[in-house]
Amino acid sequence: QVRLVESGGGLVQAGGSLRLSCAASGRTFNSYVMGWFRQAPGKEREFVATIRWSDGSSSYADSVKGRFTISRDSAKNTVYLQMNSLKPEDTAVYYCAGRAPYESEFGSWGRGTQVTVSS
Repeated sequence: QVRLVESGGGLVQAGGSLRLSCAASGRTFNSYVMGWFRQAPGKEREFVATIRWSDGSSSYADSVKGRFTISRDSAKNTVYLQMNSLKPEDTAVYYCAGRAPYESEFGSWGRGTQVTVSS
């Protein structure tokens, strides 16, 4: 059973930084793709960033490119999302997700962590 637990959210002023963490357990994640998604009030959940655990290759939504960085630490089984130059429109619940090699979509999700950016 895959378990994903996010942490690191909070309240920050515009222009500030936060680092989210996602502690993963229950599997060997070497062949997984891990992702961060977010959902703002009244909006649908949207893709933020993904990383392939095996080689660290990553992709980003245009809205966060150049400001956010996704990374993973295999020794700690943890995925990070470094968020810099935060904007009020980044306010959302941020979710960590995992996609196994046999899945076509992300099948494992954490409960989320709230990020609030004040103007």
